[in-house]
Amino acid sequence: MNVNMFRKKRPGQLITYFQKNSSFSEEYRTLRTNISLSKSGGRMRSLLVTSAESGSGKSMTAANLAVVMAQQGKKVLLMDANIRKPGLHQIFKTENQQGLTTLLTGQGDFLEVLQNTAIDNLMLMTSGPVSPNPADVISSSEMESVIDQAEEHFDQVIIDSPPLLAVTDAQLLADLCDGLLLVVKSGSTPIDKVRKAAESLTETSGKLLGVVLNNRKKKAKDGYSYFSNSTR
Repeated sequence: MNVNMFRKKRPGQLITYFQKNSSFSEEYRTLRTNISLSKSGGRMRSLLVTSAESGSGKSMTAANLAVVMAQQGKKVLLMDANIRKPGLHQIFKTENQQGLTTLLTGQGDFLEVLQNTAIDNLMLMTSGPVSPNPADVISSSEMESVIDQAEEHFDQVIIDSPPLLAVTDAQLLADLCDGLLLVVKSGSTPIDKVRKAAESLTETSGKLLGVVLNNRKKKAKDGYSYFSNSTR
């Protein structure tokens, strides 16, 4: 089990860790509450965070959501399942020599690829080395086994996936998760792509909880807002 620490210098993308009292962090706590309320309809142990297209801020959303859930005292695992273009190891400033693909190719054990973070209760599973056949490994029985193991060891599993409209990975993962969040970048993602992405998620076994509107400008001095609107 590796140890990952980062210096507390500037907010970067982990605003909920570096600036806990900011309005940004409060928006993520509101999102956390909305997800908790959605559990009344059943279990919500594994949560997939995806987007219609790249550049929408889904990795940032997944990371900050994981932080506020860990701050609540839950044992949280943040998993990078974007094995084509991973980004969580960069957000947490850590190495990515082993991780999810290590498990999917039978080259390691679950607990061995987990990394501690500087945040209490939060552990990280990076993507691991880029796979030459990502769709095949994501759709394998090993992927389902990894999520099952994660749910056994943690109270909450948050999975960052590739964009929905770019590749099939996100839909494959959605069938393995309890809940789904769709991240949309305000003023950037075309509405037809948002609609198409949402429709593709409704065809999966997972429950589409809602949309996180990212990068929405506010009139207040804080500048941006993050929030969730339930679709069901």
